[in-house]
Amino acid sequence: MARAETAKRSDVRHDWTRVEALELYRRPFNDLLFEAHTLHRRYFDANAVQKSQLISIKTAGCPEDCGYCSQSAKYDSGLKASKLMAVQEVLEGARAAKASGATRYCMGAAWRSPKARDMDTIVAMVEGVKELGLETCMTLGMLTDDDVGRLKDAGLDYYNHNIDTSERYYSEIITTRSFESRIDTINRVREAGIKVCCGGILGMGEDSQDRVDMLVTLANLEQHPESVPINMLIPIPGTPLASTERIDGIDFVRTIAVARIMMPKSVVRLSAGRTEMSDELQALCFFAGANSIFVGETLLTADNPGEDADDVLFDKLGLQGMAPGT
Repeated sequence: MARAETAKRSDVRHDWTRVEALELYRRPFNDLLFEAHTLHRRYFDANAVQKSQLISIKTAGCPEDCGYCSQSAKYDSGLKASKLMAVQEVLEGARAAKASGATRYCMGAAWRSPKARDMDTIVAMVEGVKELGLETCMTLGMLTDDDVGRLKDAGLDYYNHNIDTSERYYSEIITTRSFESRIDTINRVREAGIKVCCGGILGMGEDSQDRVDMLVTLANLEQHPESVPINMLIPIPGTPLASTERIDGIDFVRTIAVARIMMPKSVVRLSAGRTEMSDELQALCFFAGANSIFVGETLLTADNPGEDADDVLFDKLGLQGMAPGT
């Protein structure tokens, strides 16, 4: 076997230890970025970024107590609970997203898990968005085997279910759903043949070991998530994490780089928090291996830079949208 082929195969691992992953995170910054960028170029076009758009199809009123979330019914964030959107309204948004350059349409509902009575509408949304030529992604909380089967039959491409943080730190952020239940949902989706979108949130008061442990959990799954969103906490007034100190930008880039090295074939999404990132910080993230963003002016209920700002940034950096299905 040729040496180059052997090297490429050994890039993809599922046996990372906490110690070696933390050593990776702590490498000299330039060395870490060089390795991450080298791997990024091995598997992707370094100047292509996948564009997704995210819509809240059912807002607020969620019974979970995720400490970062404005949609929890347990916190006074000023959001009012809404009903599930109508299918045609969702499809109108999908058409607009496609027109603005998005290739994936992500639909999120503030639920612990969907009710049986809502699944017909959810299925119609998936089928309708796919007919428009967009990739589909849903995030609906925990799923039963029947839910997963119906989503698979509808043609759902991706299911998002983040683990949020390390198993150790998880109970500091959420008490109404276990870390194990999140892994169970991911495995159920994977077994059905739906692609997995799974990542976490940085800046919730965790330490560097927690960030690394989160990535070890994802990288040691039997199959890496096809999409790995890395979010920067957006402190929401009224939530327990409203006054949390913002994560250092270099630490954020380090996490992106380690995610790229540990999951070299996955798309790493620079997700929430971009409104607070300078162009320079985002550029470092792209260099470190981030190759997906959310476009549009909102992320569920939070602000996002918007199409015009992203167009300017892409022009500055010489970036272009990634082709569908890449």
